[in-house]
Amino acid sequence: MTDQITLEAALAGLRAAADPARAAEVASYHKTARDCLGIPVPVLTEMAKTWREDIDIDQRIALASGLWDSNIHEARIAAAKLMVQARIRPDDGVWALIASWVPQFDGWAIADHVADAGGRRLIADPSRLDEVEAWVTSPHMWSRRATLVFTLPWARMSNPKAADLDIRERVLGWAARYVSESDWFMQKAVGWWIRDFSKHYAARAEEFLAGPGQGLKSFAKKVARTWLPQS
Repeated sequence: MTDQITLEAALAGLRAAADPARAAEVASYHKTARDCLGIPVPVLTEMAKTWREDIDIDQRIALASGLWDSNIHEARIAAAKLMVQARIRPDDGVWALIASWVPQFDGWAIADHVADAGGRRLIADPSRLDEVEAWVTSPHMWSRRATLVFTLPWARMSNPKAADLDIRERVLGWAARYVSESDWFMQKAVGWWIRDFSKHYAARAEEFLAGPGQGLKSFAKKVARTWLPQS
């Protein structure tokens, strides 16, 4: 690893880009006691892109792990950004690190950036869905929510293969389980998945909403029906 992209240098770069006024707004908005630096996401994306140019995958995993363990809001987002890449070979270590973060989720912002990376690793190796399915019954709400956010790539497929169709039905089964949950974030996640799914598969989305989806709260139904006739 070069001097420019050691963990210490990466953290120093993040702190140098900090905006104290914006940091206070971020902490308030996300209701977190975690240290916040106030760095916009596009800036974090560019920083992570620069860092990963000169390091191999093992070094990237080590850097991402260190950034995550710093427990700084923007450092955790940057850690997730380091893992965002469609083609990574081998990627077992990347997936293992991403999966290890899931039980630590405590808010949507960091969780959703990690999901962007995690979804790519699931597409690369769908057998990992067996591991994801174990999160369906987790007592940790953010882990349950991750089963839907990580699998959004299947909701968005316009030309799925037969195996992808089976996976989509599998995830719809998970979504059906969550309909009865009262948590706002879980309701929103179901609505989000069905919304994206409906863009290409309106009839199946309507079928879900007329069946298990009937139990969704009104706001979640509205989200789900964004591209469908409102009812």
